[in-house]
Amino acid sequence: MLCGLPGVGKTTLARQLAPLINGVVLSTDKIRKELFHKPKYRHQEKKLVYNVLILLAKYLYIAGINCILDATFLKQKSRQQVRNKLGKNTKQIYIIECVCPEDIVMARLKSRKLDYSDADFSVYRKMKAMYEPVNEKHITIDTSRFSGVQMKELALKLLDRN
Repeated sequence: MLCGLPGVGKTTLARQLAPLINGVVLSTDKIRKELFHKPKYRHQEKKLVYNVLILLAKYLYIAGINCILDATFLKQKSRQQVRNKLGKNTKQIYIIECVCPEDIVMARLKSRKLDYSDADFSVYRKMKAMYEPVNEKHITIDTSRFSGVQMKELALKLLDRN
């Protein structure tokens, strides 16, 4: 489960990590755009997107396929709900919190093109005000300084847990 604010590098990390763990990336941004041509980002819409995410993750788990959940998971409650709906405990799901210096986030958000995410820097600021830090056991990754060697180490750690 990757969590963090928009532009911190969750999707890039997920895409790089997935082949190393023989995994599939499930992105709420992509699911949202597949379901809604012009998303409104309302409660019911968000609920459906997360329900689809959970359903896909359950099927992948049953099929023995690793998956990476790529979403902001802004609140502790949302992270807990996903874990509960999947029927998994903290030892069965890794939480990886992605962070990044704000100036790099701003540059990343400005340079986004043909991306599933609609988030810009104003969305980042709104979400930053609502974001609840991860209080449970997790891994924090500063994506601005994360190397290929560290990626391989992370993959080995994730695979060792399975």
